[in-house]
Amino acid sequence: MAKDTFFQKKATLNAGGKLLDLSSPRVMGVINLTPDSFFAGSRRQSVDQALQLAEKMLTEGATFLDLGAYSSRPGADDISVQEETDRLLPVVEALAAGFPEAILSIDTFRAKVAETAVRTGAHMINDISGGQLDDEMFAIVARLQVPYILMHMKGNPRTMNRQAQYEDVFAEVYDYFADRYYQLKQLGAHDVIIDPGFGFAKKREQSYALMHRLQDFNRLQLPILAGVSRKTMIYGLLGLTAEEALNGTTALNTIALTKGADILRVHDVKEAVEAVKIFEACQ
Repeated sequence: MAKDTFFQKKATLNAGGKLLDLSSPRVMGVINLTPDSFFAGSRRQSVDQALQLAEKMLTEGATFLDLGAYSSRPGADDISVQEETDRLLPVVEALAAGFPEAILSIDTFRAKVAETAVRTGAHMINDISGGQLDDEMFAIVARLQVPYILMHMKGNPRTMNRQAQYEDVFAEVYDYFADRYYQLKQLGAHDVIIDPGFGFAKKREQSYALMHRLQDFNRLQLPILAGVSRKTMIYGLLGLTAEEALNGTTALNTIALTKGADILRVHDVKEAVEAVKIFEACQ
């Protein structure tokens, strides 16, 4: 199994003074504070709705809650920093007060939004652009000393589908991680997690090619996040909709675990936690 690989990955994260052990895979629940995220079941339009979903996810075994106030689905509308912040901060404040045990991750590519959210009570940053859409992001992450999810994407949410051209998708994504991680380390950042960005500027076959070689990212000795939940790489292959893609998501999450994924980012926490338990029973 991938967990027994020669490469010794970093197995802990310091998030808000809490030392998290990643020797057992963890689950991250998705809470979208947007009206147009691709999976309707993850959308929450009020603080109370977000609190209810957070409580459900934490009860089911989530370690992280990933809060996004800017839709990154292909073709999504652009919104201002102010609108993103206005959607996000009341929920961060409420969750930090109501669920102090939760690790709050902020899904944003904007440094100002990231910094404000961390100062409001969030613990880590999940950047779909890997610092490419805001030159200040790496410096902010290093200064705040928060865990940082470094995802691979080309272009932006409105243009990425036109940029899915690769000679060797694994080699390009691997080199991207090596280069961006070096830049982060030079600035003094700690606790970097890598996310191959399944479906972001990648056709279905390219996403599956990355999953096929997911274990080879272990050479970077960094924790790996797999975010495949209800994506088109699943429902498009099966001829379904996102709403019908839970079974396929569980299957692909299980494959990701066998290939070394340390964090599963999901809309359905209970099923992902069960997959982790079964995977670990087999080790």
